[in-house]
Amino acid sequence: MTSVAAYVGIGANLGAAQATVEEALRRLDGLAKTRVSARSSLFRTVPVDADGDDYVNAVARLDTALPAAQLLDALQELEQAFGRERPYRNAPRTLDLDLLLYGAQRIDTPNLTVPHPRMTQRAFVLIPLLQIDPFIDIPGQGPAHAFVPALADQAISKL
Repeated sequence: MTSVAAYVGIGANLGAAQATVEEALRRLDGLAKTRVSARSSLFRTVPVDADGDDYVNAVARLDTALPAAQLLDALQELEQAFGRERPYRNAPRTLDLDLLLYGAQRIDTPNLTVPHPRMTQRAFVLIPLLQIDPFIDIPGQGPAHAFVPALADQAISKL
């Protein structure tokens, strides 16, 4: 199987969040049939539609031969390894891994929606994504950079 460029959003706001994001990046690089081919800087952001401490966020580009559903399973296993709990929507988290893009594919299944449905509404996704690829298109939606002006009210700072 040929490799696909997949983009993963990474976030944490419980415990040693910065160390967790760094370790998650290392472990993503160790997934089967997958390697991290690019990563953004780390960014600090305030929670969006949630309470709790500030988040540490990043985005990684993975070159993977895993099908999207298997990649999602691997991401969720990694979240569990870091003690991820889901007591309620947008709860604080030890680690959050979101499959943002999977090549140019549009996927809509009960378990996975790609492109990630809220990625164009989140500075903590778009700014790190654009740092990796300033000209990336979001399948079915257009250039990612076109969504940034609407996010000017979302505070984000590079660590």
